[in-house]
Amino acid sequence: MAGDGPSLSDFDYHLPVDRIAQEPARPRDASRLMVLDRGSGRIAHHRFTDLADLLCSNDVLVVNDTRVIPAALTARRATGARIDGTFLRVLDGGAWEVMLAGRGRLREGETLSVVDAAGRPRAEIRLAGKGEGGVWRVIPPEGADALRVLREVGRPPLPPYIRRRDAADPRTPSDRDDYQTVYARADGAVAAPTAGLHFTPRVLAALDSKGIERTTITLHVGPGTFLPIRAERLVDHKMHAEHFEVTREAADLINRARAEGRRIVAVGTTTVRALESAAGEGGVRAAAEWTRLFIHPPYEFRVVGAMLTNFHLPRSTLLAMVSAFVGRECIFAAYEEAKRKGYRFYSYGDAMLIV
Repeated sequence: MAGDGPSLSDFDYHLPVDRIAQEPARPRDASRLMVLDRGSGRIAHHRFTDLADLLCSNDVLVVNDTRVIPAALTARRATGARIDGTFLRVLDGGAWEVMLAGRGRLREGETLSVVDAAGRPRAEIRLAGKGEGGVWRVIPPEGADALRVLREVGRPPLPPYIRRRDAADPRTPSDRDDYQTVYARADGAVAAPTAGLHFTPRVLAALDSKGIERTTITLHVGPGTFLPIRAERLVDHKMHAEHFEVTREAADLINRARAEGRRIVAVGTTTVRALESAAGEGGVRAAAEWTRLFIHPPYEFRVVGAMLTNFHLPRSTLLAMVSAFVGRECIFAAYEEAKRKGYRFYSYGDAMLIV
């Protein structure tokens, strides 16, 4: 690493394309689970159904209960050209923020027709201003409710490395359930908190039977999950803001557990980001706000004692975060072991428990 901090090239690795999972394990808790001891670097291999046996009875498990909305949409220009989009959020004043990509240069003032799976126009949106990264402010039809429109025309916003030919792909209907945690509650994410995708009712029941307490935070996963780091120095990268909420009840439980010397186990990088954003001198505070926190080496974690996560993309903010938690050399050694052992990578792939 350079003297002025880590560089993007420090977080690169090669992954054969056939290791990128295109659908989840079935059942989802049949996924593999690598356990990495960050103190010794020791690695053990399990199944996700073993999770309760691998945690301590006095641990507190924290999950992200955000719910993925059907944010992926297709629009047509007046010429008939296709534009792919991802709805991000409703802005103050009622305009929508949408990430758009297609051939040809889009123009402010242009009107696009949002179409359903059969290609039928369902709504018209007008481009009102362009931001960074292909993000546009658009004017929806008067009185249009974003979630209602998306439920009619939208699709699960799968990452680009999960290949679906079109709505006719036989896997597409199952993505609506597969790309959602079983405990999802609060609508708002445009990407899944993927470490949570492995959980099933039987895994949750096993955790309950062992007496492991569980609480929830909410962080609505935003487009930063999809976007590459473009700055060579990580310190120069600016994260997209994501909204999170930590309730008073969750904060009190976490602070009480930490005072008792109990371990906080965060399910996923999104949960880590929310907890570390809410951390202060007096512990975790109740909060409902936006965060741009980018966790990368070096970083001193203030709340999280163990992390459940997936295997992440090269040169990504998520790989930088887990490297900060366990050490770059240790995590890269674990990834090489995962490749040798045939683990499945990325959103629909296998899991890692870092203790």
